[in-house]
Amino acid sequence: MKNSKDYSKKIQKLQGSLSRKYPKVQNVTHDDPTDAIVYAIICSSLDDKTTGSAIKRFSEYFIDLNDLRVSRIEEIVEMLGADTPVTREVALTITTVLRAIFNEYHKVSLEGLKKAGKRPARQALEKMEGTNRFIVDYCMLTSLQGHAVPLTEEMIAYLKNKGLVYPDATEQEIGGFLAKQISAKKGYEFYTLLRRESEAFSSKKKKINKTASAKKKTTKKAKEKTTKKVTRRKK
Repeated sequence: MKNSKDYSKKIQKLQGSLSRKYPKVQNVTHDDPTDAIVYAIICSSLDDKTTGSAIKRFSEYFIDLNDLRVSRIEEIVEMLGADTPVTREVALTITTVLRAIFNEYHKVSLEGLKKAGKRPARQALEKMEGTNRFIVDYCMLTSLQGHAVPLTEEMIAYLKNKGLVYPDATEQEIGGFLAKQISAKKGYEFYTLLRRESEAFSSKKKKINKTASAKKKTTKKAKEKTTKKVTRRKK
């Protein structure tokens, strides 16, 4: 990433401030990489709390991952909690990836990747239909002992907004840069804390914009009323 030396100190400072601001994070490990992938697909578009609730409903409703693979989109959307364009896209991605896994390995499991080595495992995930960088990074981090920092759109937006990374840097460049700054041991903790911070920042920003928009509408209505009164008086 361009000017990486300049941003390195900022990231180290951010890591320290996040560790002090939030409670200690418990590392998460998925035994089967496929479980990590399903979780990543959901949490890439929905917040952690919604994802956790959805995963719980999945375990109660679907017999296993193969049952999830052949389920209708409407069933999956219902378990995700709401019928929206986002949840429909999530449901479609889940079935697409699970079918790709089944077609490649003749079962809905990626446990074999644990013996393949980190680089071959990553390459296999990247070639899989339906995956993206976030999904691959999350799977590597939580199931295949890889060194990665998964990044959502909100996390990237936060880093750029706060001037913590180069403004024109791509997701790949930022991810690679962060992996060099954050140790493998601290990878999951940093990802979790940065995600919490970015989501809180995004939520606050939306509220401010919503309030500003409401005030603008109120001011506009007031001006229209005043204009109408003046017009009537002139008449």
